[in-house]
Amino acid sequence: MRAAQINSYGDSSVIQINEISNPSVENGKVIIEVYASSINPIDWKLREGYLKDYVPLNFPVTLGGDFSGVVKEVGESVENFKVGDKVFGQAGVLNGGSGAMAEFALATSSKVISMPSNLDFPESASLPLVGVSAIQAIEEEINIQKDQKILIHGGAGGIGSIAIQIAKARGAYVATTVGTKDIDFVKSLGADEVIDFKVQKFEDILSGYDGVFDTVGGETTTNSFKVLKSGGILVSMAGQPDEDLAQKHNVKAIGQKSDATPDRLSRLKELIESGKVKPIIDKVFPFTEVKEAFVYQEKSHPRGKVVLQIK
Repeated sequence: MRAAQINSYGDSSVIQINEISNPSVENGKVIIEVYASSINPIDWKLREGYLKDYVPLNFPVTLGGDFSGVVKEVGESVENFKVGDKVFGQAGVLNGGSGAMAEFALATSSKVISMPSNLDFPESASLPLVGVSAIQAIEEEINIQKDQKILIHGGAGGIGSIAIQIAKARGAYVATTVGTKDIDFVKSLGADEVIDFKVQKFEDILSGYDGVFDTVGGETTTNSFKVLKSGGILVSMAGQPDEDLAQKHNVKAIGQKSDATPDRLSRLKELIESGKVKPIIDKVFPFTEVKEAFVYQEKSHPRGKVVLQIK
């Protein structure tokens, strides 16, 4: 089978499509014939070695976490899937899988769920990590309620575009930060107030917010404390926010590590099938253009997700 692999850390030039053996099924896991996969920032950060001190890789490594496809083999003790099921989920090496950017992938059964009935394979592949991340932050950590106010940074991105929709589905007032070209796009997703970060400072405009969901990091995280009301919650996807600032502003600060649990995947599927959330795909690349897809994802600030069509 073909797999997009790396043999060393580096930029997109280190990615190669190699012919390798199919993965073997294991207890508690399933083999997926992969139809589509999508790129997340964690994929290129892993490739470039940002996590090597925490998660050293044994090369060669097959890239990718998110996938959609069809079950081909079922391991022992797996009771909720059968051969032929259409599924989506995560099969990354960080989640006990063999890597999703391949024609076949091994995945832990708890990281897999049946595909939403109203989506195709590319749409389904775009969702697992961004959907779970948004659900974990918006519904669980912040637990935003009707008529409460939430600021979502990076609203046009993969996670942000889903987070806006989830927050609106809960009846919240949603502000978001984006670049000039994306203002109308995030309004179409339901954003009530849009801050153009290129010409405006959100911390000078917004105040009294119940929650902030940050997918940007750096000064954006630091300045987000200023817009929260006392008792508010800041969730960052870019590391642990400053605890001293959290105490100073009397807010809760969480550095989120997303986890695709069965409950969160099921909730994501429910939101999709009910029409409350729709996948956002910027561009679909053929598998043979995996290098180009990574460059596009890293350099162009896509709206929503970049997807690889594998089958």
